[in-house]
Amino acid sequence: MTRFADTLVPRRDSWSAMRAAFEWPQLDRFNMASACVERWARQDPERTALICLKDSGAATRVTFQQLDRLANRFANVLTAGGAERGDRCAILLQQSLETALCHFGIYKTAGVALPLFTLFGADALEFRLRDSGARVVVTDSANLPKLLEVRDRLPDLETIYCIDGAGPDVRDFHADLNAASDSFRTLATSPDDPALLVYTSGTTGPPKGALHGHRVLIGHLPCIETAHNFFPIKGDLHWTPADWAWMGGLMNTLMPSLYYGVPVVAYRMGKFDPEKVYDVIAAHSIRNAFLPPTALKLMRQVPAPGATTLRSVLSGGEALGADILDWGRKGLGLTINEIYGQTECNLVLGNCVRSFDPRPDSMGQAVPGAEVVILGPDGIPLEDGETGEIAIHHSHKAMFLKYWNAPEKTAAKFSGEWMRTGDIGTRDENGFFAFSSRDDDVITSAGYRVGPSEIESCLGGHKDVVFAGVIGVPDDIRGEVVKAFIVLREGVSPEGMEQALIERVKQKVSPHVAPRSVRFLTEMPMTATSKIMRRELRALDG
Repeated sequence: MTRFADTLVPRRDSWSAMRAAFEWPQLDRFNMASACVERWARQDPERTALICLKDSGAATRVTFQQLDRLANRFANVLTAGGAERGDRCAILLQQSLETALCHFGIYKTAGVALPLFTLFGADALEFRLRDSGARVVVTDSANLPKLLEVRDRLPDLETIYCIDGAGPDVRDFHADLNAASDSFRTLATSPDDPALLVYTSGTTGPPKGALHGHRVLIGHLPCIETAHNFFPIKGDLHWTPADWAWMGGLMNTLMPSLYYGVPVVAYRMGKFDPEKVYDVIAAHSIRNAFLPPTALKLMRQVPAPGATTLRSVLSGGEALGADILDWGRKGLGLTINEIYGQTECNLVLGNCVRSFDPRPDSMGQAVPGAEVVILGPDGIPLEDGETGEIAIHHSHKAMFLKYWNAPEKTAAKFSGEWMRTGDIGTRDENGFFAFSSRDDDVITSAGYRVGPSEIESCLGGHKDVVFAGVIGVPDDIRGEVVKAFIVLREGVSPEGMEQALIERVKQKVSPHVAPRSVRFLTEMPMTATSKIMRRELRALDG
């Protein structure tokens, strides 16, 4: 049967009690379009689903009924074009009504949505479109030239739709939409039927396509409910500046919010403007937000209003550190709940200030429904306090189905019943997990294994530091020594800063992990998901 629960996590007095009482819903059918849009269109058709903003400040409200009918039109367009179950349809758009309706139209046809980041260049797009075998792409006039540049090298790509009008060999998205019927019967899908293909950012080797079933949405809900301090509450309104092409924007924000009938603000600024973020929050009385660490670090550099309309903020992707947590309480008037997950299995660790006090430099505890351990090199879980690889049990509902076209990489990702994350960390006796480093980022200096995260957090806590990245560089005596790369706040001179930052780490962390040298950059190399690209820092050092 298909059952849509109001909430999944039983409300209990303690975190351990909530975990003990939790059970995953048993579903034989589940479709994200039915769960997020169709049921609300039936139950409360005039309820607001999206608030679409323009840079001018103009806002357009879209009801669940309107969104559902538009998704039906796109489903009919795809079906008329010969779409079959499992066909990949790419979406190369920023946050918008069109992005949302494309997702749900694809899910209605039992197809697979392939979200693509608009900042990707032609080569990155070519790899993902060719590897996925996408038959359809929906884009806009700004991104169309990149697709046309590589189209001849994409034998599976049959149709390009442009939301800004037609062109040579390009169909007019809205014209085809308007000509289609707004009625469509969603194809039946199981929770394990493929629905979403998201490519990793490729920090090591070429990007891998993580294929997810419709149940990926169910897997995100326990953490969304708890980390948003018992979401949803009447009046909640959700927004993220993160692109919907990534799990953080799509599955931390858009999909779960609509599942609960909570409206979402659709707005992504061209260049991140921290002052504009505060303006958007205030203008629309936003109550819930997913703000990546990069966004928070930039917001910290401008005057904050103090208390805001926000009641909950999630952040994850890089370690926050105590300084950002302290700033959040002063600058935003709340405690930021740090969360953890990966493209392959997202939102398995989290904090919930309503249940327990978040600990600085901790990603929180295993959320209800998640079994997370620290594995040793032999694949056996370690005791609390020991350092090893963070691993997630394969039964989690947000677990990916496989890597697309890469069975050997899928097999290598698992050790028995555990999915290895490649992240090194610890769990303490109270169940709190702490991130240390990626398995390929560990610095070995004079016999010590040094994770960059703690050092970066310390450096980033300096009032004049915007971003800090740390790597190990060769040393004849110690094997490796720590080198730091720093982006300073605008207008701050690096003169005298190197020694001040080295001394800061010596005093606050330990002399043995203090950087031996510091290099100042104007821009920190980052992945599209705002993670520091330490391999680029190593290239800069070389």
